[in-house]
Amino acid sequence: MHAMQYEITLPADYDMGIIRDRVATKGHLLDDFPGLGFKVYLMRERGRDGSPVNQYAPFYLWNSPEGMNSFLWGPGFRGLVDDFGRPDVRNWTVLAHEEGAAASTAPKAAIRRAQRIPDGTPLPEYAVQLAHEAAQLARQDGVVSATVAVDPHAWEAVHFSLWDHASPHGEGDVFDVLHLSAPERQELTGGRQW
Repeated sequence: MHAMQYEITLPADYDMGIIRDRVATKGHLLDDFPGLGFKVYLMRERGRDGSPVNQYAPFYLWNSPEGMNSFLWGPGFRGLVDDFGRPDVRNWTVLAHEEGAAASTAPKAAIRRAQRIPDGTPLPEYAVQLAHEAAQLARQDGVVSATVAVDPHAWEAVHFSLWDHASPHGEGDVFDVLHLSAPERQELTGGRQW
């Protein structure tokens, strides 16, 4: 599995209703996209839930690299590039994914927490610890899903969780969920990915 996200940071006075309308009219286009576990259409607004910026920042969990590549080189991503310019696309290798205690509920918010993996850290033990943290998080009330992934270029781990209520409390960046496209969510492999 691969996790992917790009962030489009917008001016402080940007009308975020434009993003809401964009997702309302185009979000369904990936509801049956091959290879896509899920795409969460995320937004955060300056001054809300501690956000310093207005931002559109979709997060993807891919079942297959073919699906991810088909999206990046296809018309959907090209449309985003035409409207906002080409963003840096971050991607991570998934270490663990867990459906949460509220898995059957539509997510309303997401939390993303990134952490640097310190030099000298024993990687096998650290990977087990990260997977354990995702499993513990998934058992909390209100958690729809919990994923932990690593960028082995920057040696950064990212914890990504979906919640069934707005403004969840937790360490990290808080986003509103505008839409969830989940054509292959049931096919996402749970637990450790190694």
